[in-house]
Formats: sequence, structure tokens, C-alpha cells
Amino acid sequence: MKKILIIGAAGQIGTELVLALEKKFGKESVIASDVKEECPKALQNSNYKQLNILDKEGVSKLVKGENVTDVYLLAALLSATAEKNPAFAWELNMDGLFNILNLAKDGFIKKVFWPSSIAVFGPTTPKVNTPQRTIMEPTTIYGISKQAGEQWCAYYNRVHGVDVRSIRYPGLISYTSLPGGGTTDYAVDIFYHAKEYNKYTCFIDENTALPMMYMEDAIRATIELMEAPEEQIKIRTSYNLGGISFTPKQLAAAIKIHQPNFGIDYAPDYRQTIAESWPESIDDQQARKDWKWKECYDLNKMVEVMLKKVDPKLLF
Repeated sequence: MKKILIIGAAGQIGTELVLALEKKFGKESVIASDVKEECPKALQNSNYKQLNILDKEGVSKLVKGENVTDVYLLAALLSATAEKNPAFAWELNMDGLFNILNLAKDGFIKKVFWPSSIAVFGPTTPKVNTPQRTIMEPTTIYGISKQAGEQWCAYYNRVHGVDVRSIRYPGLISYTSLPGGGTTDYAVDIFYHAKEYNKYTCFIDENTALPMMYMEDAIRATIELMEAPEEQIKIRTSYNLGGISFTPKQLAAAIKIHQPNFGIDYAPDYRQTIAESWPESIDDQQARKDWKWKECYDLNKMVEVMLKKVDPKLLF
């Protein structure tokens, strides 16, 4: 029987992933966990357990006690937040991964999902249609830890036979929870400010294009990757995943279709330097070939849903 553990369930991806997995496999098959004592409001009807991914013994006890088969390891410090605390970011992002990979190596977990990011790329990476295999010289602690993690995943698969699967997520856009400290967060913040104030000050330059994806597409891609037959998984570092690439100026124009008086200005901060080191668009042909990935949301469809669903009360 499949028993799924999501670690980092209170985060931006985790909340929606828990709900999607419960819908697909049933609540009795899914355990949501996070370091927070109280679970998010959206998960109050879920099987929630407090868990610190750095607590090696606690993680082992939960995995073995619940007969966990699949782990989705989402706990991490994101790009902008990680720059403020590099040592802890490295510890959380790497030691947490080792705790899960070693349990899988020892036969206690059958399948692992671990997310990577476009942060693994850097200023020397081709920016347009960034290839699956290319130069990777990340300039942030988040990117460095994700690049190292990709290689450890491939190593554990090659040497120990661990079935670990991964996606290089672009920026993710969702209305169910506030963003958690990423450089692409402007593309979520903007909707809250558009609805509450009809204006927004963006911390990224108006013409900086970045790869983005609507959360529903990202969740579907994650589950599709994990459910694909093992023989179809050809990449054991991390799959490129493309979605929508746009600039803040283009996003603002799409919002103005619905709110003609919406105003935006620009005050680039330290996150601009991070954004400039990342790709503008992603080549994800390998994912399309291996497990038939295909996005459903374009820019206009995403904007329409976000403006309809975003609740500005979350800001306060």
C-alpha cells in the first residue's frame, strides 16, 4: 500500500501538493509534515505531524513507524532568504536530503521526490531556451546547494539504486499561500497588491524575463513524474521544466487588461542581481519526451485565475 510523506507541507508548494495527493490517493495514504507546530488552515483536515527534517532520528522514526513508501522532500530555504543565512541554508538543504536518501538506500523508502530549481544555473549559462545539460555555475547559496543536491541524487541512484526524481522548478505562482522568500516572488506579490491597492512596486527591473509556472501545472508535473514508470525516467539529476516566461512589464500589461488603472513602478534591490544570473526561458524537451510533460496555463489564463482567486487578507 502506498504511504506518502510530504516534508515541508506548510510551504508554497507543499500545501497544494498535499491536497492534490489526498484527492488522488485518499487522505489515509498521505502524511503532511512541517517544522511548524500548527498546520496551515488549508491542511486542518489532513493527517499532520510536526517534523524537523534535520532531526535524523525523528525522521527515521516517522518513516519506519508509518511504513512510508514515497517521500516528497520540500523543506528548504529559498534563494533570497538563504542569502541572509548561508550556513543554515546549506545545512537545511543538504543534511535534510541526506537524511532521506540514506533511508531510501537502506530500503525504508521506495521513491523520493526532491525539488531542484533554475537557481542551479548562473550567469555563464545560455539564457534563452536553457538546455537540459549545460554550464551550471550558480552564484547563490540556494543554487549551489541545489546543484550539489542534484549530483547527490544522481549518485545515490547510480551507486545505491535509489529511485529519486527531481524537477528544476521555475518561479511558481499560486493564490493559496504567501510566497516564502524567493527571487521570483514578485510574480505572486503583484496580485495581492493589485487587488488591495491597485498598484505595486516591483523589486525586479521591468524588462527582466524569468521562467515561471502556474502552481497547478507544477503540482500536476510533480505527481506525473513520480507516477511515471521507472524505466521512463532518464534524468537522475533534475528535469528542466518550462512554463511561461515573462517580464514584470508584460505581467503588469496582462493585469491591466482586467484592471485598466493598475499602476506599477520599479525599485530593483539585491534580488535583481540574483534574477540576472538566471535563465530567461527553459528548454524542457527531455521531460516532454520521457514522461509526456505539457503545461496547461499561459500568461493570460494564469492572470485571470489569480485575480479572481487571490485573497488580500493574507497580507495582514
